[in-house]
Amino acid sequence: MNDSTAVLEQAAKAQESQSAALPNARDLVTALQATEKSTKPEYTLADLTGTWRLWFITGTKKTRQKAGVALGAGRYLPKLIKIQLAYQATDETQGTVQNSVALGQLKLKLTGPVKFWANAHCLAFDFTQIQIAIAGFTLYQGRIKPETADQGFYQQPLKEQAFFKYFWVTHQGIAARGRGGGLALWYRDDA
Repeated sequence: MNDSTAVLEQAAKAQESQSAALPNARDLVTALQATEKSTKPEYTLADLTGTWRLWFITGTKKTRQKAGVALGAGRYLPKLIKIQLAYQATDETQGTVQNSVALGQLKLKLTGPVKFWANAHCLAFDFTQIQIAIAGFTLYQGRIKPETADQGFYQQPLKEQAFFKYFWVTHQGIAARGRGGGLALWYRDDA
């Protein structure tokens, strides 16, 4: 383990337990970038299965320019907003993703297929269904793309898909660069 991965582990432990101090945002961005450059990703779709809570983002250069001081070099997400990714594998390269955003009693959930591109170390995804609920009561649930989109997704080349390129995958946390260039960090939230 090098210094940069130690910072990521410290950050994941602090976020999970809420008992230790979180690293400075700039230090965390530096650690993410150093880890990305120094590690050769070795993970499978099975290593990503579970529920992960997003808690740190950098955004892309374009969004940082638009957000300015609000985003800065990187930002911890407020506890008030709960954003989770939940991956399930159906085989070694395919599965499903559920992305949920909760703000108080309001919850938005997007689901769809995922495909693991082992050679590129990328996990591609698409959202084909949506659910909107308030206080546990479903206001709307339906498809945002036709059923054929799920099967069509698996036929698309990676360059046509949204994806995360994970470079740090542990039991505690995961970190990735998105297709747009931003960095993100999640901690395990299977509770």
